[in-house]
Amino acid sequence: MASSKILESKQATVDEITDKIKNSESVVVFKYAKSTVSDLQGLRRELKKSDSEVKVYKNTLVKRALDGLNIDLDEYLEGPNAIVFGKDLLEPIKAVSKFAKDHDNIEITTGIIDGKAVSLDTIKDYASIPSREGLITMIAGGLMEHVKKVAIELNLYADKLGGENNN
Repeated sequence: MASSKILESKQATVDEITDKIKNSESVVVFKYAKSTVSDLQGLRRELKKSDSEVKVYKNTLVKRALDGLNIDLDEYLEGPNAIVFGKDLLEPIKAVSKFAKDHDNIEITTGIIDGKAVSLDTIKDYASIPSREGLITMIAGGLMEHVKKVAIELNLYADKLGGENNN
């Protein structure tokens, strides 16, 4: 039988995982087999920019934490997995997706968004959304196009009025 210290340690880890999931806008689970330590350090540096982190836990402890949250990811928790916890919704997903494209040994399997399990396709959809700055630029560009058209129309109308007064 396991000692009480070991059980307390395991329960503390389960509580830590539960808290991290609850306090994260996005959670991404990925397989990292055959990855080098420097690869994962590079990912950690990239995630730190968006106040996110990557952790490796025993699958059994992750399953216990997810069971407590009524989230079923059991089919994805086989073999070596790492979990990204992100305080931001999009940036961690984008960072892991870009990293996975550049490193064949990283395979995103699933995730949790707003407390609900999501598929790989959903993760890919979120990863394809432009950044906040990109979206603002798109909106500003769209608005500028309308302002430009109004200015041209007003200028043409002013020229027409000016031309009628000269005749």
